[in-house]
Amino acid sequence: MQQRVIISQDIEHDLAQAIAETEHDRVFVLTDDITQECCLPKVAVLFAKHNATIITIRHDDTNKTLATLADVWTALQRGGATRHSLLVNLGGGMVTDLGGFAAATFKRGINFTNIPTTLLAMVDAAVGGKTGINFGGLKNEVGAFANARYVIVNTCFLDTLDTANLCSGYAEMLKHSLISNAQMWAEHVNFDILQPDLAELQRMVAASIAVKEHIVANDPHEHGIRKALNFGHTIGHALEEFSMQQQGGAVVSARLLPLARARTALKNTLLHGYAVAFGLIGELYISARKAGFPTARLHQTARFIRENYGAVAFTCDDYPTLLNLMRHDKKNTSGTINFTLLHDIGDIRINQTATDEEIREALDFIREGY
Repeated sequence: MQQRVIISQDIEHDLAQAIAETEHDRVFVLTDDITQECCLPKVAVLFAKHNATIITIRHDDTNKTLATLADVWTALQRGGATRHSLLVNLGGGMVTDLGGFAAATFKRGINFTNIPTTLLAMVDAAVGGKTGINFGGLKNEVGAFANARYVIVNTCFLDTLDTANLCSGYAEMLKHSLISNAQMWAEHVNFDILQPDLAELQRMVAASIAVKEHIVANDPHEHGIRKALNFGHTIGHALEEFSMQQQGGAVVSARLLPLARARTALKNTLLHGYAVAFGLIGELYISARKAGFPTARLHQTARFIRENYGAVAFTCDDYPTLLNLMRHDKKNTSGTINFTLLHDIGDIRINQTATDEEIREALDFIREGY
């Protein structure tokens, strides 16, 4: 089943139409505690008309677990969900990932619709059919490909989002431009994400989603070109998982604090998009070293990330742990760390490798060289 992405100007109208056009005997809504408070009120009246059952889970990626998944299955079962019921996932990437997996597996699969409420979910998690949970300390270790019937994208929800989460989603947009075209990339590295024009951002979000949709349509199960969407994620996921293990190692904005203080670890995990941003720096470095990516564009991209994302806290003593995390990445074969690299913007090289020494150099570059 192919999903339909709606770039919405009227969230109530578009959601009502999506529900009407989807078979359903009951409607369930999955949200987290923060989204329930900040975003659910924007569509609560419509859900009340459908007598929808609200299922609320705890926020944060650390709760994207088998235990939470079982709680959702239990809530569906107790609520009388059948194979003809509809689950609406209202929230960020954790909600759409876990909710999509719950829908794909309950009664061997029920219909679901995603309403992403964070920028990251709009341009990444909610689109493309990947669902899953974290397991064994690894991100998205267990999951399935399953398309939502509809993905309804409306930036009205972004007025509830803090700057850090806006930046987190924007990193995936920057990735899309790097694997797409130089004009989009130039627009992205010149946009003020810290004080965004939301109307302009909605246009950019639509263009970014179109990049992902085109790639996914050509390779829905990641046998070939869809691997381009992993750019920045081999190193990025390792940094994210490392921060989850450390319960620290986060970032602060270099615009708000001096660089010396920007390296201070905070008492929270590294947001996914921040990890991807630093992963982009490292994998652009490897791309320049091994695939001829232009160094001027490497440094311009790295400068944009430094100015808006600060710095990430890890040391050379952490390299063995990070390398081990990369070796457990789902994209690998036979223990070889697999990368997507770029010869230039939009000129993609999938199924590439790098030596441990080259990866250490990239980690050096993330920490000190940009």
